[in-house]
Amino acid sequence: MATGRGRMLQPRWLGLLALRGPIPSGSEAWVGAGAAPGCPWASGFRMGPGIRFAANCTTVRQNARCGQHYEKSSCNYFVSLDGMPSEVLLKILSYLDAVSLLCTGCVNRRFYHLSNDKISGLSWAIILREKSGKEYVLQHVDLSFNDTSVTVVWYGKTWPHLATLSTLDLCGMTPVFMDRYKPPVKNGPRWHSLIAKYNLSHLTESAMIGCDRLVRIFCLNPGLLVGLWKNEEELAFVMANLHFHHLVERSTLGSATLPYELPPHSPFLDDSPEYGLSGYQLHVDMHGGGVFYLCGTFRNLFSKKGYIEDGYVKVIVINFKNNREHLPLIGKVGLVWRTNAFDGFIERCPILDVTLLDEKRKPFWCFSSPVCMRPVTCPSDGPTFLGHTYYVDYKDEVGKVHAELVWIEETEEYFIVSLVLYLSVAKINYWFGTDY
Repeated sequence: MATGRGRMLQPRWLGLLALRGPIPSGSEAWVGAGAAPGCPWASGFRMGPGIRFAANCTTVRQNARCGQHYEKSSCNYFVSLDGMPSEVLLKILSYLDAVSLLCTGCVNRRFYHLSNDKISGLSWAIILREKSGKEYVLQHVDLSFNDTSVTVVWYGKTWPHLATLSTLDLCGMTPVFMDRYKPPVKNGPRWHSLIAKYNLSHLTESAMIGCDRLVRIFCLNPGLLVGLWKNEEELAFVMANLHFHHLVERSTLGSATLPYELPPHSPFLDDSPEYGLSGYQLHVDMHGGGVFYLCGTFRNLFSKKGYIEDGYVKVIVINFKNNREHLPLIGKVGLVWRTNAFDGFIERCPILDVTLLDEKRKPFWCFSSPVCMRPVTCPSDGPTFLGHTYYVDYKDEVGKVHAELVWIEETEEYFIVSLVLYLSVAKINYWFGTDY
């Protein structure tokens, strides 16, 4: 079954990439204050779903800090698919088969609902497994599409008791029988594709990243956030953060017990003395429950052999000592959560999305994960800032991210004063065929 679905779905991946388009570059990024001409980065700030225009069309961009407008005029005008009326899009989608609709559904929220109306049937589920072996399959309640990820949420009133649970499986779900002209049967059989498996015994104090008056939230890698009621220590909600890279494959081509396995990578060899240490492009998003705090692209990033230490290559994205590179985040950064009966806001616990492309513009490192802004009593040596300092750290098998932020009381905003990537030498050698 897996082999048959793989052959059927494989030609469709390029369709998904074509619909989403490239990672934003300088002409497409959300431009905020302080972006000087010629800078290797562009950044922006927004709330809710934004609109991206083509590079050659007339655009009006609003400065989030000052309320100013910048207009760029051009004689060429381009209308994207996302700008078409729903009736027209539904007519276009009616010519696609169910497999193509699966890919279309991962473009954004609007395309997801339109394609599901036309029977794609793609959804996500969690399987809660008790120590006795009993299973509970819960389909997602809500989701939100971001620039490079989708956030999927589960909540309800009938959670099983946490003390009886052992593991949680995150799966993509598609109908086993897909008919181009008929919607899938509501309670029909579903194909489960395992994305990740989590051990719920890891919900310990060391995994807690924040709380408010009602809930405590815990982070389980990769990208899962679990909320527990403070009074009862029972499940309040589960939130999965899924990066778009290979999302369709991971959601459809795995089995119920084994996740999708990425195809083998063949490095493109080069005799450059520092091959694999330059030409990177980084796209960073920071958001939380539909509120966006940062959306920026950094180009022409590089490192040197002298920056290799303890098995990592250091890549400086925002220099701590260069004030011109520091970026503001608007408002109090955090996570918006909701259930059937309650909602809330947990400060300093956003979602961080990272997409790092190599010099050939191929995805080198992609993740979407909750992070915690932890207060620091002794900031790094360098410029002195009039405000509280916070660190944000993330680590997986590919690398590490370290960011330093300062809260400015007068303007009520955070500034990112340092952003550094530490890339695994082992991953670089594997990816580029080098021997550092």
